[in-house]
This record gives sequence, structure tokens and C-alpha cells, in this order.
Amino acid sequence: MDTELVARLRAVIPRLARVLNDTSTGEDLTPTQYSVLALVHIRGPLGLTELTELEGLNPTMLSRVVKNLDERGLIRRMQDPGDLRAARVAVTPQGAAVHERVRAQRTEVLSACLQGLPPDTTAALLKAVPDLESLAEALKPLAKPAKS
Repeated sequence: MDTELVARLRAVIPRLARVLNDTSTGEDLTPTQYSVLALVHIRGPLGLTELTELEGLNPTMLSRVVKNLDERGLIRRMQDPGDLRAARVAVTPQGAAVHERVRAQRTEVLSACLQGLPPDTTAALLKAVPDLESLAEALKPLAKPAKS
């Protein structure tokens, strides 16, 4: 395997993420806040422990993010019916709307960028999407656990 090419792939992924994160500043969300909002929106109500694990955040940081999103009316806290000591969070209609706007905005930015590339490059990148999704899934167990 070409280790230099692997290193370049590793380096380009966070650069792409930063650029895409910058496209959603109109909603006044940090990348972490948007990521939590998106997870809760896509996966449905989640317990805070599960959310901590999925996001790879320490519980204190997640608590701050959840508090901010809750205060803004984007998610709501509720008691976990299975464990009355635990909390769950669910997206509100306002949070779902914000998620959809950011998602559409990011998709539009990426689409415009892809249209500016040579057609063969665009086709190759889009063809690689399922493989990149597989890579992301394969990396999950290798990611370091959430910090306490």
C-alpha cells in the first residue's frame, strides 16, 4: 500500500470537514453543536451516555452542547422511561428545520464545487462515496473512547 497516498487521504479528510463546517455559519452553530443536532435528528431520541459515545465527547463537553441546544429550542431534554435517573434528548421541530437548512446549504456548496471539477473527477469522487462510508464505519472501533 502506498503510505504516502494514505497519509494524504488522512490529511485531506479534516480539511474537507473544516471547509464544509464553515459553510453553515449562518445558523450560529459550532461544528460540534451541529453534529450533535444532526445525530439526534437522524437517530431519534438518544440517551446522553449513548450520545457521548457516538460523538466521542467527554460528558462535561456534551452536557454544555446539549444545554446550549436545549436553551435555543433545537432539542429538548426528557426523562428516560427506562431509567428515571437518566436523560434523553430529542430534536424539536425548530431543530429539525435548522438541521435541514444546514444540510441543504452544505449539499449545495459541495454540489457547486463538484460541478466546477472535471466530469471524470466528479464521477470518481461520487463513485467512491460507498467506499468512504465503509472506511468511516471501519474506523469507528479504532477511534479512541470518549474522555471522562
